[in-house]
Amino acid sequence: MTNMVTLTIDGLPAIVPAGTTILNAAASIGIEIPVVCYHPHLTANGLCRVCSVDIGRRLQAAACVTTVAEGMVVNTQTKDVVTARRTILEMLNSTIDLSEAPHLQDLLLEYDADTERFDGMERRESPVHDDNPFYLRDYNKCINCWRCVQVCAEDAQYTFALSFDGRGFHTLIGTFEGDGMMDTTCVFCGQCVGVCPTNALKPKRQFLLEQGVDPDDIFRQTRRGGKRRREPVAEN
Repeated sequence: MTNMVTLTIDGLPAIVPAGTTILNAAASIGIEIPVVCYHPHLTANGLCRVCSVDIGRRLQAAACVTTVAEGMVVNTQTKDVVTARRTILEMLNSTIDLSEAPHLQDLLLEYDADTERFDGMERRESPVHDDNPFYLRDYNKCINCWRCVQVCAEDAQYTFALSFDGRGFHTLIGTFEGDGMMDTTCVFCGQCVGVCPTNALKPKRQFLLEQGVDPDDIFRQTRRGGKRRREPVAEN
């Protein structure tokens, strides 16, 4: 028989199986906690901390990785919790290009974030990698959520083409020794593109259409054996 745990979330009682995360316990009673790095089909790592909540300790707890305990009292919308989320979002906006991250744009509005608060801070700068026929890698839009790394590894594909390197602000997602994707173990399954929340990984077809180029024209030229025109390269 499954052991059940009773707790209180935002004043409401919740009874859930032991081992349930605070995030899922809250969802079970209709309380939505915001997430960014979390994906329901991938391993949760508590990286972005946007889902942090107050559980009566000195430090806030990441709801996506913290499991419930008997008698736990959780508050998801205290002044300190809201301030922390707003600050995280403002810091992300100051260093990363979030222009193609609709979920994050919604959160910036929801938490009344000051998008100019940290203007002048160092921004993420990375070349745009246009090194394969299937997708672009623009790490200027990357928030280091690790979703692409995880889906490429044990969570799904077991290909291990993507990895991360560096520490702190200078941590980057990439490939082993910086190899182009065609020289890695990538099988171009597209799962990394599918889980990316910011369009840091973008299908080549989508990019070409956004640039006003018909991908089918390029394909037809290639099939006819003509000289293939150079595809436009994403600008930094």
